Amino acid sequence: MLLVIDIGNSNIVMGTYIGKNLMKHWRVSTDTQKTGDEYGMLINDLFRYQGVNIGDVKDIIISSVVPPLVVPMTKMCERYFKIHPLIVGPGIKTGIKLNYENPRAIGADRIVNVVGAYEQYGGPLIVIDIGTATTFDVVAENGDFLGGVIAPGIMASAESLFSSTAKLPRIELVPPKKIICHNTIQGMQAGIIYGYVGQIDAIVKRIREELENPNIGVIATGGLAKMLARESKTIDKVDHFLTLSGLRVLYERNNNT
Repeated sequence: MLLVIDIGNSNIVMGTYIGKNLMKHWRVSTDTQKTGDEYGMLINDLFRYQGVNIGDVKDIIISSVVPPLVVPMTKMCERYFKIHPLIVGPGIKTGIKLNYENPRAIGADRIVNVVGAYEQYGGPLIVIDIGTATTFDVVAENGDFLGGVIAPGIMASAESLFSSTAKLPRIELVPPKKIICHNTIQGMQAGIIYGYVGQIDAIVKRIREELENPNIGVIATGGLAKMLARESKTIDKVDHFLTLSGLRVLYERNNNT
């Protein structure tokens, strides 16, 4: 059994694979104050609740955009699983060309998403990861990474609105029925959600124009991807497990056995 772990700024997403089949998956809050032992006990509890035997895990791969957690999570794997994990980073075999001025500066999550998207859907493709930051990554027809766009995440944008304006409350992000709203909460929902959807569609439109390909497909992933995709005119498909799938593919490309 393979355990894949993606450490994001807001959440840590984990899954277990047997072959190409995702068996179980979990999402927990990212906390840089937690020790390796605390994460070890948390994962042990999650496994036990789902009936997963920790001893069945034979390999682990980790991607992280939170550097302070790489060492604690590595030590956790070594102590609780007796496994030294494969870390997505410089030197890992990706199977794709990274067309970037400094490939080492590319976030591990972006590489994982590109690999996973091309493996499942082919190319060319635009991969949108809607997280703490929102990334738009462009995959060539042959699977190469062509570059992309980094924008503030929808929650970061919303939090900026809440914290900078004393009279505006924190709200649930659900789309209102109308764009012209008659109360403050719906007005904020409309501005945040439809404004963000407009940003997504505008960036996709510009990428398509630059590539001279109006039909390039768009795959979205991330916690709020499904809601935003319903309002977007450009997102073709939502894949919540894209990053986990990409980690599995990278493990396979770097496993010598």
